[in-house]
Amino acid sequence: MDIYVGNLAYATNDDGLKAEFEKYGAVSSARVCTDRISGRSKGFGFVEMPNDEEAQKAIDALNGKDLDGRPIRVNKSQPKPPREERGDRGDRGDRRDRRGGSRW
Repeated sequence: MDIYVGNLAYATNDDGLKAEFEKYGAVSSARVCTDRISGRSKGFGFVEMPNDEEAQKAIDALNGKDLDGRPIRVNKSQPKPPREERGDRGDRGDRRDRRGGSRW
């Protein structure tokens, strides 16, 4: 089961997040999401636990618990919604024709 963990302290890292969840069962992966440019935590992360029962126990036990000085929010991860198509932007060259041609 994929688990969303929110309201993480900036000091929380992948290893600390994994260690907290391993108290409740096996953890396949744990990652804190970081900003690409600064490398600083975005304040949330994801944990993957192969056993759904253990994952639910971790969710129930850790939701609202303090981790590194902050009460974390823990729940089952929701699938990412599909991105909307922005459409073809190749019509930029046609705008001149609609305005009546070149301004010179």
